[in-house]
Amino acid sequence: MARTGNDSFDFRAVLLSGFLPAALFAIGEGAIIPIIPIAANSLGASLAIAGFVASLILVGELIGDVPSGVVVARIGERNAMIGAALVSMVGLVVCTVAPNPVVLAVGVFLVGLSTAVFALARHAYMTTAIPIHIRARALSSLGGVFRFGYFVGPFLAAGVIHLTGTTQSAFWIHIVCCLAAAVTLLVLRDPATGVRGLRRPSRASRPDGDTVGDATDTGAILVQQESHGLFRTIRQNRSVLLRLGSGAGLIGAMRAGRQVILPLWAVSVGMDDATAALVIGIAGAVDFALFYTSGQIMDRWGRLASALPCMLGLSISYFLLAWSGHLDARVGWFVGIAVGMSLANGVGSGILMTLGADLAPRGNPAPFLGAWRFTGDFGQAAAPLLISGITAVASIAIASGVMGVLGLIGAGVLLRYVPRYLPRRLR
Repeated sequence: MARTGNDSFDFRAVLLSGFLPAALFAIGEGAIIPIIPIAANSLGASLAIAGFVASLILVGELIGDVPSGVVVARIGERNAMIGAALVSMVGLVVCTVAPNPVVLAVGVFLVGLSTAVFALARHAYMTTAIPIHIRARALSSLGGVFRFGYFVGPFLAAGVIHLTGTTQSAFWIHIVCCLAAAVTLLVLRDPATGVRGLRRPSRASRPDGDTVGDATDTGAILVQQESHGLFRTIRQNRSVLLRLGSGAGLIGAMRAGRQVILPLWAVSVGMDDATAALVIGIAGAVDFALFYTSGQIMDRWGRLASALPCMLGLSISYFLLAWSGHLDARVGWFVGIAVGMSLANGVGSGILMTLGADLAPRGNPAPFLGAWRFTGDFGQAAAPLLISGITAVASIAIASGVMGVLGLIGAGVLLRYVPRYLPRRLR
């Protein structure tokens, strides 16, 4: 057995029951996100409508943020993850059989709602199951697992689309991954209690009678505190959330925007579905490779050393994308820009979580962290809607240019307010 510290904690058990379901869900999500706008377009949607359909997964996550804490606190982390995986499967089946973009939109929105519950339950489960002396490393590794899924998923989607000849078949990847995650959680024991299945155990003690200590149900308590009084917490912290929080929202917007605009741009330049998924997968590999480097940059040179290159790099990439639309070599430019976007995004890996942790009150951080996450998610949900709206009234090139301008604004906000709200040692 792999032990950590002086207790009887089994880290291998957490790798299986915690990281494996998270990896499976992330791979499935990574497979479908770049495919959603392409699938909508193949069902007859315009570029603008395809962008709107793709945005609904993030809108669903934003709406799901509000009740998810209550759900997790009431039924337990493992039960919530299993239930969310099953609800995701229902939405994904709707996506696979959708005869038109409207039905596809319903399925995508349902997947977004369940993703919010799964993500929060996953965070709470790791908080509960991992001893506090290795919790930071475990949660950092969990972020790496998430990016690993976004790296692997598009390659699987490209292969499935190539074999089947239909874009909607890629949704079956996430169905299989959700099913595998649910079965994993059902079969494996909870490392904190030794209990299997859906039964929600007491976290007060282990089966051998020993007190769990810092594995007490801290995860459920955390998410309940985060979700309780969310809008009241936003009002109480409106100064920092309107200023530095707007910068966080713009970071989320720039990141989410690329997940929509890259597939739409691939369609606009005539790239086939499998090739588009392959290119996005290669870009995801660059993003995945930098998640640890970003943390080193922040720890050594400060938060701005990660945040500013991220925002400026993404902004320049959006401007280049808008400029390249008329070029004969626009396909080659698209590939290069997609990789450049991932490079910029990778440099900023973990910046939102780090800024939130820096700003949160030490005595009671959970309510502020919930409000901070909601602010970032709001930006993530708004960006695809903005892109689809501008594409509808103007063009996708104009939408890309507007996103570039927002990136410059976000960089200015961060440059102005990070030194104001964070200690000098974090600049």
